[in-house]
Amino acid sequence: MSAGLLADTFGHALDALLPPGPPKRRRAPSVPGHSVRRLTLDGPGLRSPDPAPDIALVPRHPRTGRVWASPGAADTVPLAADVWTYLALHDERSLVPVTGGLPDGVLRDDPLPAHPWQFLRPDPYIFLDTLARLPTVRQPWLREIHDRVRAHPYTRPF
Repeated sequence: MSAGLLADTFGHALDALLPPGPPKRRRAPSVPGHSVRRLTLDGPGLRSPDPAPDIALVPRHPRTGRVWASPGAADTVPLAADVWTYLALHDERSLVPVTGGLPDGVLRDDPLPAHPWQFLRPDPYIFLDTLARLPTVRQPWLREIHDRVRAHPYTRPF
């Protein structure tokens, strides 16, 4: 995961959950024992990532509920459209209505929004419930994460 808002949001949680050391690239979605390390945003208005990511965060259409199809990504994770828009277009989107015209090259004239006071902290029980529903939770590397979070639900990043 490269530096930026996406890494700031999800990087600490992924670093705490995934095993230490260099990542092992997945050759196919069904290969057990390979961890996932390349996470990118994909969706309308963004260039398709090259090389293809292991996981692509994609928008879910706010009216139809359809999930954006990410070509080449091993797995896709749908996000609410407003969350995805903020992560993907955070430099271009004004969160506060602006009246009047802005000079050329100025995207906003109000102060930038404050950064969160803590890192993303997933809910441990929602996380465990979601993992338990996945058939891949039987793979040793994912089962180890499940068991570790179940034994200590309030340690970092939870």
